[in-house]
Formats: sequence, C-alpha cells, structure tokens
Amino acid sequence: QVQLVESGGGLVQPGGSLRLSCAASGTIFGDKTLNWIRQAPGKERELVALITSGGSTNYANSVKGRFAISRDNAKNTVYLQMNSLKPEDTAVYYCNAQKTGINYWGQGTQVTVSS
Repeated sequence: QVQLVESGGGLVQPGGSLRLSCAASGTIFGDKTLNWIRQAPGKERELVALITSGGSTNYANSVKGRFAISRDNAKNTVYLQMNSLKPEDTAVYYCNAQKTGINYWGQGTQVTVSS
C-alpha cells in the first residue's frame, strides 16, 4: 500500500519560514516527478513546485525566489522550503508523485500565514 505523508505545516507570521516534508512508503520516489500542489479555500488547486527524477525544478511565478523544492531519494522524501511567506500562501499543501500511469497523493498539510 502506497502512502505519502506530509508534515511541517502550521501557523506562521508573514515573512516567516516553514519547511514541508513528504515521506513515502510502499513506493520508490527516485523514478518519479514530485510535485507540491496547494489549494486555498474557494480556489482551484495550484501547482507550486515540481522536481523531476533528474533533479530539474520548476516553480509557480507566485513563489519563485521564495520557495525551494528538493528531494532525498535515499530517504524517499521530498521537501518544500518556504521563505518570506505571505498571507496569500495560506492553503492546504499536498505532495504528489507521478510517472506514466501512476499518480499518488498525500493527505495534505495546512499552512496558515497570519499575524
């Protein structure tokens, strides 16, 4: 059984930082593209960042220069370092692992940016 478990969310003040983690069991991350996707209340899901199996990264314009995605294949874990957080970053953040014919999701972790 495949499980992706996110952690690291919480309440942070504007300008603060959080580091999200997503650990997988029952599957191997190394051959998959890993994504962080968020959904704010009343809004559609948004791809925040991705990292390919080869290590290439891409970011939503709204988070470029503030967020950094990384992966540790030995630990089957993907990270999202979030700096200079803004209230508009408030959302549930999901990790997702994909390759052809495969699409795994975590349960999500809440990030709230508020003073």
